[in-house]
Amino acid sequence: MSAKPRHIPLRSCVACRGKQPKRELLRVVALPEGGARVDATGRLNGRGAYVCAGCAAGAADALRSGRLARALRAEIDNGQWQRIAADLAAAAPGLAQGRDGGAGARRIQGSP
Repeated sequence: MSAKPRHIPLRSCVACRGKQPKRELLRVVALPEGGARVDATGRLNGRGAYVCAGCAAGAADALRSGRLARALRAEIDNGQWQRIAADLAAAAPGLAQGRDGGAGARRIQGSP
């Protein structure tokens, strides 16, 4: 009797609509007190949306078109958009290395 294969949760990228394993995507979360930020841990409370590493560098398209705001069901001001785009671009190279690339492979500077 062989072991049952482990379930791998899939999520869709809001920018390209491609499906990938959840661990290979960056999560952006709408915070309960308002606004949004990149969730390096994947565990913050709030409604989340996912962006793949390929789209993270060019996240401005998803931000400008409103797809990310629609997925988060939140209104986000221009300053927050710029911070989210910068955080996504900074985190994309670490995500491409994968979680096995080191303990802080997905850690974003300035995130808890």
